[in-house]
Amino acid sequence: MNLKNELQTVHNKLETAKRKLNAAHDRGDTAMISQFNKTVEILTKKLKSVKAQQTKQLSQQGGDVKSLPFSRVLTKQEQADMGKLKKSVKGLVVVHPMTALGREMGIKEVTGYATKEF
Repeated sequence: MNLKNELQTVHNKLETAKRKLNAAHDRGDTAMISQFNKTVEILTKKLKSVKAQQTKQLSQQGGDVKSLPFSRVLTKQEQADMGKLKKSVKGLVVVHPMTALGREMGIKEVTGYATKEF
């Protein structure tokens, strides 16, 4: 299971446990309250762990892309015909500033990274 799916699964389980915890508080069921408090604590730790893994993986991917020897901002015309550009430049990696990778790298415009000049 990839990290995005795992993150979503853990988040859903956490929300369910919190909802059940609130219901147990309303009923005054102390046994269930303690059980769900433990469950919420465990799921919160797991959620932080998965987010940390995701951040580490993203920063590693950003480092790999930045290590490519050539990069430049893509023109609007190149962005419009991305298929043609990717066919002409082997190994081209395009990073958009609104993606998670783009935000991690801190780019402001659509940028292409490649092993050779294009």
